[in-house]
Amino acid sequence: MRSLILKNIFYTILQPGLVCIGIPWMILGNPLELISKIYGYFLVGGSAFIVSGVSILFYSIYLFATLGQGTLSPLEPTKNLVFYGFYKYSRNPMYVGVILILLGECLLFQNLTLLNYSLAVFILFNLFIIFVEEPRLHRDFGESYLNYCKKVRRWL
Repeated sequence: MRSLILKNIFYTILQPGLVCIGIPWMILGNPLELISKIYGYFLVGGSAFIVSGVSILFYSIYLFATLGQGTLSPLEPTKNLVFYGFYKYSRNPMYVGVILILLGECLLFQNLTLLNYSLAVFILFNLFIIFVEEPRLHRDFGESYLNYCKKVRRWL
């Protein structure tokens, strides 16, 4: 279990960390300088989106490690189908969490380039889910995955 936790920490830093922090940082230049300019509704709304997204993402990763016995990386997928927690409402809560984080950043920094990036990430997520993840999950979990798909929507 310890190895699994370390792998999940590594993949969290590598994948969502790059998508939610690394690339937005490059887009914004130095967001630390921009923080002092955030105010009012943008601060409250952006922060709410980010906190919600981080909570969903981390809890979903925790479920992948504990119940799924795997990681968020396609390189080391879960051994068990996870359908508890947020997975009862969305087949892809980690992706939902990432999109919420990105939308929160868009609100905080009021940056159109960051919004375009977020849209591109959402489109790429959809393509990856439809053409890579879902076929693999169908192969790995068969009928139980198909039944899960009938009960739970891809996004919300």
